[in-house]
Amino acid sequence: MSYIPPHKRHTKGSPSPEPTPAPESVLPALRKSLNFKRKENIRLEIRYAHGAVRKWFPVGLTHFSSLVNLQPLSIHQKSNENPLRLVLMQGCNGGTNDEPWRLVAKNVMEDLLLSFQHVKSVMEESNMEEESKPSLVARFGRILFHGISAKSQESLNSNLLKETTLRQMRKSFYTSVPLSYMEYIRNLAVEKLDLQYVEEKELYYVKLSDNMRADSTVTCKCTVVKDQEKIQLHKIELNQVRNMVADMSCPGKSLDLRLMLNTKKIMTGLSDEEINEIKSLIGSAVLDSEVKGGLRWPFGEDSSGSRYAVTGVWHTTAKSYGNSSIRLKLRHADRYDFRSSTGEVAQEVNLKMSGILSQLQEETIDENLVLKMLEDNLKLIWDHCLDDGSSS
Repeated sequence: MSYIPPHKRHTKGSPSPEPTPAPESVLPALRKSLNFKRKENIRLEIRYAHGAVRKWFPVGLTHFSSLVNLQPLSIHQKSNENPLRLVLMQGCNGGTNDEPWRLVAKNVMEDLLLSFQHVKSVMEESNMEEESKPSLVARFGRILFHGISAKSQESLNSNLLKETTLRQMRKSFYTSVPLSYMEYIRNLAVEKLDLQYVEEKELYYVKLSDNMRADSTVTCKCTVVKDQEKIQLHKIELNQVRNMVADMSCPGKSLDLRLMLNTKKIMTGLSDEEINEIKSLIGSAVLDSEVKGGLRWPFGEDSSGSRYAVTGVWHTTAKSYGNSSIRLKLRHADRYDFRSSTGEVAQEVNLKMSGILSQLQEETIDENLVLKMLEDNLKLIWDHCLDDGSSS
């Protein structure tokens, strides 16, 4: 029998939710009644800094319990579980906060400042072989509640939902958005936000395991050499470390919101031998639009001796729009994970808050200015980025 590359063997996959941090506490009785399960496939490259801030809260309603319930969300996934999303009850259109973005800004401001102080201290202690780059980004998607049986869902909805109950449930953030939303952002929201087209990029990300860094994933960011039908190495990074994650369910809106401060490390001090091993792996990759992730390796060429091995690939095309303080990115991502033999195709939108980040990096931080900028960015998001335009 002829050799079948790993990409050709896998079964058809689909976007998998991005794990949200574990809840602060879980009452044993509640866990039992809601049928909690711990079988999710947590991506190894998702890491949190020591002492990272992780929180969830609902946004936009003055009378939370009487206006919302949990409803199934139809998404394609491997498990038979039916995830739920927090939504505004049918027929309810009152009880909303007039300025929810101000409440969000106040809720996360202290966490943001403290988390960035930690980022600064880590950057100052970084060795010469690594360059740390922080980013503050808003992601748009849907917060899913897991491990809840239909009977438990009915029981929860028949009683007044409490934030404390929802806080104890297992959650994930599902980043793939509908195509209709992508079109809305591209055709309408960009004009309303008065953003300028910046660039379009096609990139391949090759994920490598490194037996010298067992707790990290090496990511090789690669560009395409069209005339040679090859990819070439552009940058080598370690997987992102999350310093603050604030997830917000937004009942009444099409999408939910994640605000995240994270740091990635760019590898600058690798030896010639290490770089050559990585370049050899990259050079062996074959562009193939018929496989998930868009890359495959000839038999035996997806590892370099005993040091590096390919664990996954991403193929992304992204358009970005921006001004001096924000950058909006619309990305199509085709991913494949060698370890789990699963793939996903996702449409994703995020907004980088570069203006706020610049202020945080000042020697003396003007907290009032940071708060005002955060409120302005969140108002922009609330007005334009959490709906698909169907009611506009």
